[in-house]
Amino acid sequence: MLVTVFTPTYNRAYRIQALYESLQKQTCKNFEWLVVDDGSTDNTSELFEQWHVEENTFSIRYFKQPNGGKHRAINRGVKEAKGELFFIVDSDDTLSSNAIRIVFEQYLSIKDDVSFGGVCGLKAYHNGERIGGECDFGILDCTSLDFRFKYHMKGDMAEVIRTSVFKEFPFPEVEGEKFCPEALVFNRIATKYKLRYFYEKVYLCEYLEDGLTASIVKIRMKSPQTSSMYYSELFHMPISFIQKIKAAINYWRFAYCMDSNKPKYPIGWGWICKPLGYLYHRKDIKL
Repeated sequence: MLVTVFTPTYNRAYRIQALYESLQKQTCKNFEWLVVDDGSTDNTSELFEQWHVEENTFSIRYFKQPNGGKHRAINRGVKEAKGELFFIVDSDDTLSSNAIRIVFEQYLSIKDDVSFGGVCGLKAYHNGERIGGECDFGILDCTSLDFRFKYHMKGDMAEVIRTSVFKEFPFPEVEGEKFCPEALVFNRIATKYKLRYFYEKVYLCEYLEDGLTASIVKIRMKSPQTSSMYYSELFHMPISFIQKIKAAINYWRFAYCMDSNKPKYPIGWGWICKPLGYLYHRKDIKL
């Protein structure tokens, strides 16, 4: 099994069929579809009961667990995955018909190089426009940190990571919190592995009004430990001084949401940004 297409889902029965249909259209069938249902209360489970008995050229495996957030669903998916590569595809998105084939071809060129943690293609809107704007870099071998902060590339990307690497860098699970920034884990991966970035659109999406992106500030406020953990670690990464200032401000912005008895994460000289972080925090609580 080359690829585990992994989908964490929560109450997306009204959207997930489009993804199912896009997987049926794949020109390369060397993948499984692994779904972890994060406690849906709609008819998601009934859909998968139906799809299990349909004729498919790929394996479908469906697991349901209590609602705990996308990061916990990903951790479960990594444990269950049979694929050499782990491709997170959200339940309200789809893949282009040749996505798995393109991933396969790109991965073959770096498969035996252990310095690579995986490959990464483009995300685009359904009208074909690249998220973040067009900027044809061809092939780029670098860490995800360099991709963002050295080459200044914008927009969400479609990362396809070796399953073994995700096992090496699981998402932290903090009791009482249901969110963890995905970038926290990708930054940790960047401390050891680079990715092969290729300029082909493999992932099609849009941002829904009830999605994570639409209400990200409130979500981070409800999970202040993982949010401030992310900004603390980013602050200590090899990024520019301006980016460190931004990370420190956001660290304090969400650290103020913590209970006083919960741990704070190291921020070094970033303490000087505490007043600005507080101003953002006061603005956030009025949302």
